[in-house]
Amino acid sequence: MWNGVKTAMLMAAIAALFVVIGGLIGGQRGMLLALLFALGTNFFAYWFSDSMVLRMYNAQPVDASNAPQFYRMVQELAQRAGLPMPRVYLIDEAAPNAFATGRNPEHAAVAATTGLLRMLSDREVRGVISHELAHVQHRDILISTVSATMAGAVSAMANFALFFGGRDEQGRPANPIASIAVALLAPVAAALIQMAISRAREFEADRGGAQISGDPAALAMALEKIHRFGQAVPFDTAQAHPATAQMMIVNPLSGGGIANLFSTHPPVEERIARLMALAR
Repeated sequence: MWNGVKTAMLMAAIAALFVVIGGLIGGQRGMLLALLFALGTNFFAYWFSDSMVLRMYNAQPVDASNAPQFYRMVQELAQRAGLPMPRVYLIDEAAPNAFATGRNPEHAAVAATTGLLRMLSDREVRGVISHELAHVQHRDILISTVSATMAGAVSAMANFALFFGGRDEQGRPANPIASIAVALLAPVAAALIQMAISRAREFEADRGGAQISGDPAALAMALEKIHRFGQAVPFDTAQAHPATAQMMIVNPLSGGGIANLFSTHPPVEERIARLMALAR
C-alpha cells in the first residue's frame, strides 16, 4: 500500500517538472499546456510505451518454434509464479541484459539479449527470467516503463527550453540563466525520481525471483556475470536511450564515480550479498 502511494507521489513529481518547464517556456499558458502534455504522455505511456520500448531495442518475438528452450523456460517459470504467459522477445545484442515491460500481467512481455543467453548457464538464465517475472508479479513493469517515457519527455522539454528560450506573462524573453539552469537540472531531477522509484523495486524483484526459481544463488551468479561482462561489452541502444536503463536487470550504462550516485539500480554487490544470504 505504502509503495503504491510513494510511487504515485514520485510520478506526480515528474508531472510537476513538466509544469515548471512549461512555465519557463510560456508562462501560465505554458504551464497549462505542459500539464496537458504530461497527462497525454501518461495516457500514451500506459497504452503504448511497452511496444515503443520493444521497437526501440528492435526486439523480435519468439515462440516454441524458433526459440524452444528459452520459450519453454519462460512458460514453466510463469506457471510457477501463477502468471499468464507473457510475450517473449529476443534482442540481438552482445551485451547481456534483460527486462520486462507491459501495463499489467495480462499484457506483459519479457525480453532478453542474445548475449545473455550465450554468456549464462541455463540455471542462471532461469534466475534472470524469474527476476523479471517477479517485476510482472509485483506490477512494477507499468511504473518503470511510464517513468522511463516521462523522464525522456522531461529531458526533451528541457532541451527545448534551452535552445528556444521562454517567455514570461508579458511575452518578454525569459532569463537565459534560468533557462540554462532548468535545462541542466530538470533531467537530473527526473533521474533522481527514477532512481527513487527503481532501487527498492530491484531488491524486491530479486527476492521474488529467488522464490519463483527456488534458486537464489543462480540469480546471484547471473548478476555477477552480467555486471562483469556488461562493463566490457557496451549496450549501444541503452546508451542512446538512457531513460530506459532502469528497466534492465543490471544497469547497462557505462560510467562510474559520481555517475553511480544517480544509478537507478542498487549496487550489484549488495544485491548479490542479499541473495546469498537467502541461499544460506
